Amino acid sequence: MRVCGYFRILLLYDVAEGLDFAKLGELLGPRGGPVQRVFPRHTPEYIRFEQAPIEVPAEPVFLNTGEKLTSSIKYHTFAVVVVQFEVPFDCEWINLLAESSRWMGNTEVEPLARGLARQHLQELSTAVIRPNKEWLHESYLIINLQQAFASGSDSPPATQLLADHGGEIVRMVNGETSPLAPKICEEALQSSLSYYPSDLVVVASSGAFVYDRSEDAAATNQVLEYAKMQLLEFRYYDKLMTGVLSEVYDVLDKKRNFVLSRWSLPRDAQRFNTIRLDVMELTERVDNAIEFVSDIYYARVYRLAAKRVGVPEYRDLVDQKLRTVGELYDFMIDQFEDARSFVLEALIALLCLLDVILLLRGH
Repeated sequence: MRVCGYFRILLLYDVAEGLDFAKLGELLGPRGGPVQRVFPRHTPEYIRFEQAPIEVPAEPVFLNTGEKLTSSIKYHTFAVVVVQFEVPFDCEWINLLAESSRWMGNTEVEPLARGLARQHLQELSTAVIRPNKEWLHESYLIINLQQAFASGSDSPPATQLLADHGGEIVRMVNGETSPLAPKICEEALQSSLSYYPSDLVVVASSGAFVYDRSEDAAATNQVLEYAKMQLLEFRYYDKLMTGVLSEVYDVLDKKRNFVLSRWSLPRDAQRFNTIRLDVMELTERVDNAIEFVSDIYYARVYRLAAKRVGVPEYRDLVDQKLRTVGELYDFMIDQFEDARSFVLEALIALLCLLDVILLLRGH
């Protein structure tokens, strides 16, 4: 069976605390424009980005093999930069399996994407708010299969594709060339999705297989990218809250044994609580960047992708650390109140003692 379509290699980077989108638009000028509406017409108009990302074409890059990769860069409101490389394929099905594994395991692509992102951000530095010294990153491979031809017939329906090549599709999205255990294949294929008989989505943590026409595939790609962006952001907040917790414990350890040293606890507690509230607000914004209300299919695609890439697990980790910081904030305030009560009681006792001394001297 002959197949044609595109490999879309996504490299996502958390580059800063934020991006000034108004200034970003001015700097990019006519080169950049917001991603207006990627969802097909049958979805409600309000299913869209709260703040649409800005996408610009970028210069192509070349691998050591001489292969040319078409590239684009997308800027998200959460200071996530997505570098996308697009590679067309037109080959036999058996070759697609090997090519998928090659692109997923390619170590040359990520440094090229990072360099491209740094180069473009240097030109846009005035729109970058407090850049990160170290960039967290995620990668993802989307295999967009547009057409498949078997002995001159039309493209097969999704059910036939799954029946004939289901195990190979699971190997593709996992970057494997060797057969996988039946249980792994069964689990992956049971959660595959289709809207029409002619389309199919199979999702794994490292990649996804999207068999669909161009317009609908673009929407599915965007949902997959959004889930991966969420993972990156929650990884960032998890790392941030780990650092905050470590600092809180250090402060408590230093001020544990001396009553007067606890006098500055409200100031420290307020600083930590401010960070906690900021992260809570940001996580809510990440959660609600796209609304899928009343669109059952794309909501299912999102839930499947989020589960496969690990978004709920990292979201839970962030929530647990936010709760812990909140409890420690209350503990620090209680420690201050205890210290203040002790000092006040000591002062009252001292004043009473002075009154007694003065009274005795008066006699």
